[in-house]
Amino acid sequence: MKSPKIAAFLGAATVAVAAVAGCGSGPGNTAAKDLRVDYAYYNPLSLVVRDQHLLETRGYNVTWVLSAGSNKANEGLRSNGLDFGSTAGSAALVARANGTPIKIVDVYSKPEWTALVVGKNSTVNSVADLRGKKIAVTKGTDPYFFLLQSLATAGLSTADVEIVNLQHADGKTALERGDVDAWSGLDPFMAQTVQQAGSRLLYRNPDFNSYGVLNVREDFSTAHPDAVQTVVNSYEEARKWAKAHPDELAALLASQAKVTPSVAQEELRRTALDIDPAPGDPQRAVLTNILPIAVSDADIKSDDAGRGALGTIIEPKYAQQAH
Repeated sequence: MKSPKIAAFLGAATVAVAAVAGCGSGPGNTAAKDLRVDYAYYNPLSLVVRDQHLLETRGYNVTWVLSAGSNKANEGLRSNGLDFGSTAGSAALVARANGTPIKIVDVYSKPEWTALVVGKNSTVNSVADLRGKKIAVTKGTDPYFFLLQSLATAGLSTADVEIVNLQHADGKTALERGDVDAWSGLDPFMAQTVQQAGSRLLYRNPDFNSYGVLNVREDFSTAHPDAVQTVVNSYEEARKWAKAHPDELAALLASQAKVTPSVAQEELRRTALDIDPAPGDPQRAVLTNILPIAVSDADIKSDDAGRGALGTIIEPKYAQQAH
């Protein structure tokens, strides 16, 4: 039997060891057990990570925040309300170029999640027909940069149309009410209006979509690389599950987004999850094409700022090491 003094000593030693273990091995490896992570209906893997408690089972306390669009995720990152936010690649680039210090650490999907949409009875049949029309779109998101690129194919710019800045769900409603002539949409709302309101996809171009990316605040990744690795590992566990369980994934998306199973399935048919999660050349190529358009539209303050952001935003090491 241990004496009371020995027992007390051992107890204190155990607490001390635990405290040291919890602090990590250095200032760049400090434990961060409280995480603020977003989830979004345009990011199916985030729904899996949240639903299956993949971070909580790894010992983290997670505050989950719904992102209604890339602009909202970037607001959370910029205001220090989020540690991790899921956006389109284009939105991440614009945010960093304009002073939000974030890094892309994972590519969660290659989606065709946006297209130009018109109402059931619309007489608009081409991008050129949009001249002088009202178009709903959420500025600072992939649908906005999709719209800019689409207009350019017909020799148009935002000066030739009337932009109505609405959050994605509100843009869908405005289209269905006839308040706007077109909407640069986002799934699952895009699939929903096509299936349930008879809306029509006017113009599609998968190459104009800029990937779905997971971003982390740079100060957080510097201080807590282990936490970043854990989040990326959890995403990759979610990816494996999603690829093996497509029906369950569609059911989860339908339940979370409050859409019908057929709407969820249509979104997922347009969403490639079986991709290289490490950000790199494919994303850089798309963003290189978007950069001059964003600069000319004054979404990015200067070409130098945009190129500086493009050269520093991608951090592939976490996804390369994911297991």
